[in-house]
Amino acid sequence: MLDAQLVFIATVFMGVLGVGGLAYAAIAPALQKRQQNNKRMNVATGGKRARSARRGGAEVDQNAQRRKQVQETLKELDEAQAARKKKVSMRERIEQAGLEMPVRTFTIISAIVGLVTAGCVMLAGQTPFVGFLTGFAAGFGLPRWTLSFLTKRRLKQFTEEFANAVDVIVRGLKAGLPLHDCIMIIASEAQGPVREEFRELVEGQRVGITLEQGLEKMTHRVPTAELRFFQIVISIQQKTGGNLSEALGNLSKVLRERKVLQGKIQAMSQEAKSSAAIIGALPPGVMVLVYITTPDYINLLFEERMGNAMLIGGAFWMLLGVLVMKKMISFDY
Repeated sequence: MLDAQLVFIATVFMGVLGVGGLAYAAIAPALQKRQQNNKRMNVATGGKRARSARRGGAEVDQNAQRRKQVQETLKELDEAQAARKKKVSMRERIEQAGLEMPVRTFTIISAIVGLVTAGCVMLAGQTPFVGFLTGFAAGFGLPRWTLSFLTKRRLKQFTEEFANAVDVIVRGLKAGLPLHDCIMIIASEAQGPVREEFRELVEGQRVGITLEQGLEKMTHRVPTAELRFFQIVISIQQKTGGNLSEALGNLSKVLRERKVLQGKIQAMSQEAKSSAAIIGALPPGVMVLVYITTPDYINLLFEERMGNAMLIGGAFWMLLGVLVMKKMISFDY
């Protein structure tokens, strides 16, 4: 009886093993194929992730390197600008005014103006000391004031035309022209100081001066913020690459917005400027009217020592007030 039970259990066990073996034989290839597919997928995914990680790391390194180059370029330009601001030579001031004369000629003209003024004052009956002081003031101050006036007028003309020049360069770049050809178009078609400066830039490139060096010299002759922005954009694009037409397009937009802002500031500050002009003109105007109507009444200020001291003190306080009002109505943009 016991032997029959053992035989039955062994038979069932063998049957189960046989059925399991047949089932494993049927299912094993599919499982093996699935495992191989999963392994291949893991390998492919891992390789793709590794490549993505390497590519991402390369992009990060490239962006970091480009950012570093941009920072170094801006630092170099800032250092050059700070070095130029320390001292401006007379030759550079003459170039900024748009004049073509050596420093020696300017010095001779200043001396002639001073001598002529001193001679006229002494011929009018004044003492040689007064003539010397007047001649020195005229010879030293009048030519330099003229240079300053011509420089401001020239820089204003350049700024008004420069935005149009940048627009021409942007359209030329979008049309497929190289930057050098766009600059040549500005050198021949622009107006006023812009044409002269870009013509100087083109002539410099013909004799071997690089574009960056030419722009650096141009910023010496035209020290405006707009041209400095242009120089920064060109310098960064040449060192780090990028879409130059897009960068210059953004620059042109900024320049026009600055021009609009300048107009708004002038309109809003015009009332303050008119008030300052009226207040500044009242004392000398009243003095002239009193001198015309009753000269004996005001002659005491010129004849008496106390009157002279009062005139000097009044002129000092008047000058101080004018400078304060000028500072109050001057805006940076």
